[in-house]
Amino acid sequence: MAKGRKGTKGKKITLNVAKNCIKITFDGKKRLDLSKMGITTFPKCILRLNDVDELDLSRNMIRKIPDSISKFQNLRWLDLHSNYIDKLPESIGQMASLLYLNVSNNRLTTNGLPVELNQLKNIRTVNLGLNHLESVPTTLGALKELHEVGLHDNMLSTIPKSIAKLPKLKKLNTKRNPFPKTEESDTFIDSIRRLENLHLVEEKDLCTTCLRKCQQARDKLNKIKTMAAATPRRAIFSNLVSPNSMAKDSQEDWRIRSTSP
Repeated sequence: MAKGRKGTKGKKITLNVAKNCIKITFDGKKRLDLSKMGITTFPKCILRLNDVDELDLSRNMIRKIPDSISKFQNLRWLDLHSNYIDKLPESIGQMASLLYLNVSNNRLTTNGLPVELNQLKNIRTVNLGLNHLESVPTTLGALKELHEVGLHDNMLSTIPKSIAKLPKLKKLNTKRNPFPKTEESDTFIDSIRRLENLHLVEEKDLCTTCLRKCQQARDKLNKIKTMAAATPRRAIFSNLVSPNSMAKDSQEDWRIRSTSP
């Protein structure tokens, strides 16, 4: 009688294989890239490489992240997206250097998010999208350095206001969640949508030409506001160009000119 086929085993990662997967990023950081390797179990051998700054285990078949992940004390960037993870270890709160955490497209539930996440005081980006979250831990509202939060494609009916009011938040993605239709929720969701569409630009990010055009557009807008305030009839300006859109168009023109032969 023929033996039944055994379940597919994931690729075994040895220490030498892992060492060969270390790359240096453009800003000089050490990244251990084990993405798309067919890994089913967290490779314990990589704990000996805990001096890396970035760890990429995305697009594998990993089901569990061990408590020993906290040995990566220098880690600032952790990408675990597109696995089968249903729970994060409590020890993740000990990774004080972490700035970026991507656990999207997994099997995480609300109970699978430990309270210890609120200990990541330096974290700036958290992506929890494409999971099975029915609610968002209010503890995320304690992460005052957060710039971006991904909560899209879950089963959320509400978002804690403490998250939307985070002082440094620039992007909050809550798309494709079953939010109920109420007047209060509509007002709150509208404020989130405005936040999603906000692009913040600093002067140092713009060339001299773009900066000048933004300043001109700002002055023009202020002049229009002054005129509108002095006019009893409400004025409509359908072709008004915002400073951000002006900067974006100008930057694109500059990029095309600079790359043209």
